[in-house]
Amino acid sequence: MSVKGKAYIVGAYEHPTRHAVGTSLAELHAEVAAGALADAGLRLEDVDGYFCAGDVPGWDAPGVGPMSMVEYLGLNVRHFDTTETWGSAYINLVEHAASAIAAGKCRVALITQAGRPRADRLTPADSHLNQVQASGESQFEIPYGAVVTNMYGMCAQRHMYEHGTTPEQLAWIKVAASHHAQHNPFAMLPKVVTVEDVVNSPIVSTPLHRLDCCVITDGGGALVLAHPDVARNLKRPLITPIGSGFHIKQLNGGYFDILQSGGVKSGAEAFAQAGVQRTDIQYASLYDSFTITVLIQLENLGFCAPGEGGKFVADGGLISGVGVLPTNTDGGGLCNNHPGNRGGMTKMIEAIRQLRGEAHPAVQVPNCGLALAHGTGGQLGARHGSATIILEREA
Repeated sequence: MSVKGKAYIVGAYEHPTRHAVGTSLAELHAEVAAGALADAGLRLEDVDGYFCAGDVPGWDAPGVGPMSMVEYLGLNVRHFDTTETWGSAYINLVEHAASAIAAGKCRVALITQAGRPRADRLTPADSHLNQVQASGESQFEIPYGAVVTNMYGMCAQRHMYEHGTTPEQLAWIKVAASHHAQHNPFAMLPKVVTVEDVVNSPIVSTPLHRLDCCVITDGGGALVLAHPDVARNLKRPLITPIGSGFHIKQLNGGYFDILQSGGVKSGAEAFAQAGVQRTDIQYASLYDSFTITVLIQLENLGFCAPGEGGKFVADGGLISGVGVLPTNTDGGGLCNNHPGNRGGMTKMIEAIRQLRGEAHPAVQVPNCGLALAHGTGGQLGARHGSATIILEREA
């Protein structure tokens, strides 16, 4: 069931820090909450629904951390959701918040995300270590040394083997991100790079180079959703989810296609619910933990046929004002921000900027009315959750 027009995203805020030395995780959550509420023109007292995932303080003690954040923020809520799907969680939670508002469970929903792996000198593997070690499959997989870079390297290698994709084509995804990041004053890597820069950077996991990999940053973001009665009094652009989908891709005992992510099903569901075509989407926020992540998502979501992703992204196919599908116009996780190794929140925020007409003028999509955000939580090539959401700005 679509929640179109039943809830609106009225507040969005991305923390400007990329290195949060001296700022606790709880403080980051509080600061992004304050920023998003100020953007919406609301106060903490207005919030009666709180949504977060496992990145809150105390996440290694299930359930305690999120409840502590409600107390830390001084919230008085009647609805609460801590769905955990890693990098896709915050796209998933937008749909949950909109559905909760539509069902009458709350009227103003606050979603916060924060992380400080850079300050704590954590790798993506470290950030997930406790959760992974607690999982049933860990005893069978950890001894073989499967890590994030290796899994994505296998995906890239397979795509090259099956479809003739080249390192240069993958490099165009980083090049596009850098062209956008140069206009973002907060981007961690604002320097424009070339295809040659990418393919000449050191190999991390064959065939992926260092510049094929995302940044590791601190920071976070927050969103505020509101009931139509509240939203229409705030004098903010009316942005509503019109279609969403979620799917868990599991390994099926080893019988699975490494190049098919959960986005195949989550994307199909979102487009069917929204009633729009791929060619209607004017802007896309796609999870970009690695360049290959973007390429596989483009194919899985139906923006191009399987095997055609390399051609789709080459020669600036994702660059705003140049290519057919402007993507990650803030610089994405490859160049801008990947707070807490969870990119779903920043993907939502840039999509909202585009729909509001608030992206940097150099990358703003003219009259942007339809945007898509997609997140991957976990690892391509292994089990993961995929969340897709399509957003519309009402005229």
